[in-house]
Amino acid sequence: MISKKRYYAVLLVGCIVLAYFCWLFLRPVEIVAIHRNDNHSYVLVKNFPLTDNGKINWWLENKSRLKRKCDIPQPDANGFFTIVFWDFGDGYKEEGKYERLCFDDMPPPVNCIDKDKVFTVSNSRNLGITFLTNDNYYMLNKSGKLVKQKFS
Repeated sequence: MISKKRYYAVLLVGCIVLAYFCWLFLRPVEIVAIHRNDNHSYVLVKNFPLTDNGKINWWLENKSRLKRKCDIPQPDANGFFTIVFWDFGDGYKEEGKYERLCFDDMPPPVNCIDKDKVFTVSNSRNLGITFLTNDNYYMLNKSGKLVKQKFS
């Protein structure tokens, strides 16, 4: 039989782990900066959702607010756009010897980030709205249903 001390210790550790995961999944997304290049927008974020569903749901729930407050997406004349969400991580860095993404709209040398892409949203005439996560590719069909696609 388990002692009361051991039971309470296990219960306390379980509560701490549960609280950590709740905090991890419920923390708000922070948009740090937005950089643009024609119809491409690069959004630097902290605390982006971890799961594919979380990322797509966050986009669907916040796309109107992003358009209203941040003016993204900015489609071209044909309606094409791409928005890439990058993990801001440790912030802006010098170009350095690692492969980094550098922004022309900021003065060097501290105008780059580590390439840690977390999510991409695109719109094209043939495919419509598509979502690309680290591992998967999704499309919104004409009825608004999310359909997972196979990489070709």
